[in-house]
Amino acid sequence: MSADFKVVRSRMDGIAAVEARTRHVFARHMHDQFGVGVIEAGAQRSLSGRGTVESKAGDTITVNPGEVHDGAPLGDGIRAWRMLYFDPDLVLACARDIDEGKGGADAFADPVVADRRSAVRFRALYGAVAADGSAGDDGIRAPALRRDELLFDLLAPLLRARAMRAAPASIVRVRDRIADDPARSPTLADLAAQSGLSRFQVLRGFRNAFGLAPHAYLVQCRVNLARRLVGGGMPLVEAAFASGFADQSHMTRWFVRSFGAAPSRFAPSRFAPSAR
Repeated sequence: MSADFKVVRSRMDGIAAVEARTRHVFARHMHDQFGVGVIEAGAQRSLSGRGTVESKAGDTITVNPGEVHDGAPLGDGIRAWRMLYFDPDLVLACARDIDEGKGGADAFADPVVADRRSAVRFRALYGAVAADGSAGDDGIRAPALRRDELLFDLLAPLLRARAMRAAPASIVRVRDRIADDPARSPTLADLAAQSGLSRFQVLRGFRNAFGLAPHAYLVQCRVNLARRLVGGGMPLVEAAFASGFADQSHMTRWFVRSFGAAPSRFAPSRFAPSAR
């Protein structure tokens, strides 16, 4: 499975590049980044924050931070995709420029975009950002100015004002407590006391608002924290304990479920020094 998943060194701060070719069925999970990609072969069905959708080769796919989703191939075939994951601050800064500071655009509106132009824009940015991507039409790597242009070309048509029902403030407090310190293990009674709700109200309200039960959300926060720690160079065993997992194997099982790859794939040491 892991041989089908590749983390590619990025030339642009705040952007991670990933390639995958797999039959893997992804359990419900979430990312703490914005994601844009293109299905390069095959097709898949996936839950998104905007319902269940299907995507096929040539389609652009998007995901927002904290948006619960999964993924399974349509039929028995392998599907392949390339993705760029963007730090939220980078995308939101671009959004402010795009809508001229009006504060409207803050999310990707469509989980699947069947528009050839979007795929062309994505591939252009991916080729400029990925360290082993193809060179530009002029045979050289894209300079920083060109990469910035390609970034805005991709994001501008995709970003829209978020049209989502806001979660109740009491449930948002529960989410924030979990997300602020995912290494801790609060009880349902702790979360109820934090929110002023009953335990059942917390459980029902959290599932309705975020698509996961509180514990499943906690595990996803741990997975994303561990990914950041591993990507920053922390040894795997230390990252497992620092993010709240029982041990490295426990962390690895959740990485494979969520990302389709072991945590070692995200370690900076796997990149050759000459990759840039």
